[in-house]
Amino acid sequence: MLEVLASHLDTVAALAPAWGLVFVFVFMTIESSFIPFPSEVVMIPAGFLAARGELGLEAVPALLAAILVGTLGSLAGAYVNYWLALFIGKPFLEKHGRWFFIKPDALHRACEVFNRYGAATTFVCRLVPVIRQLISLPAGLSRMPLGSFTLFTTLGAGIWTVILALVGFALGRTAGNISYLELCERGKAMVSANVPWVVGGALLLVLGYALVSKAVMGRTKKNRDGRL
Repeated sequence: MLEVLASHLDTVAALAPAWGLVFVFVFMTIESSFIPFPSEVVMIPAGFLAARGELGLEAVPALLAAILVGTLGSLAGAYVNYWLALFIGKPFLEKHGRWFFIKPDALHRACEVFNRYGAATTFVCRLVPVIRQLISLPAGLSRMPLGSFTLFTTLGAGIWTVILALVGFALGRTAGNISYLELCERGKAMVSANVPWVVGGALLLVLGYALVSKAVMGRTKKNRDGRL
């Protein structure tokens, strides 16, 4: 799929000064929904074009705009999966999920991960390829509070978007003239080599958040009990 999509990037890039950020939003929405679509083909070229001033803005503002728009697109796609799961339910997804490119075994794995580790998976799993799109489904099935879902999804999707865009930006500053296929392949290899570090860091953040929240809640309860 990467080769097929990359072969059409020249056409999209020609429209980037006027429509580049719109394309980023639309394609990241698609990528974050149930439709199979690699985010590397979107955000790495976006960072690359930003570095070369081809997104209609100066390099750094273009990079920041691409990250913001890409994150919002990811959140929009995650909402699609969340509401889809919430409204049609698990039995329908298990029986007819193929209509939405959702395989039953993939759905079961996503549900198992969510049931085992809870709401924080909507943050951590956003940094893990393949399951990053599907994790919104069990969140919707379990009726996870929309505020928490939005927060965790935005944080996880934002980090992933930043990583891809920065890789593309760095290649745009250093790589010279390369094809978009080579750009995506080199960028994907750079990201894959560092994903374990990124996921490890995210897990540490979640652990730290859990410990701090527990301490604050315990202190609040103690103070409240003391007043009674």
